[in-house]
Amino acid sequence: MEFLLDNPYHTTNPAQSEAVGASFAQYLLEREPHGAFVAMYGDLGAGKTAFVRGAATAIAPDAYVQSPTYTVVNEYHGKNGLLFHFDMYRIDDEDSLDSIGYWDYLERGGYCFVEWSEKIPFALPDEYYRLEIRKHADDDNARTITITKEHI
Repeated sequence: MEFLLDNPYHTTNPAQSEAVGASFAQYLLEREPHGAFVAMYGDLGAGKTAFVRGAATAIAPDAYVQSPTYTVVNEYHGKNGLLFHFDMYRIDDEDSLDSIGYWDYLERGGYCFVEWSEKIPFALPDEYYRLEIRKHADDDNARTITITKEHI
């Protein structure tokens, strides 16, 4: 699947969401070979981790991706670079970001996928990809995934 920015992708199961994640990661590898920041937005259970699991198949194929809910960040080393998977649900301020080494991760390069980015609007880079995953009210398994490139 060729990935297109600003194109809504409709999925009906986690495997399809993972496939969109893999396609997007391939897009990033071709256009952003030194890394990129992906600010993720979506309700609890929307499929953000499933999306990252798909992205990891292109960036760090041997990674066993799990939600970083309790660790705040998971780091995966892959043949195509580093993948950092953040969960900002429990982050409230800049001091909290400092305590997890957030700024150090950004300086290392790599691909940063950040769940609950709405918690850290003050810490988003000047340029990033905004990923929104929306659940459908009429179908518990259906999702719409849209990715745009943002410039502050």
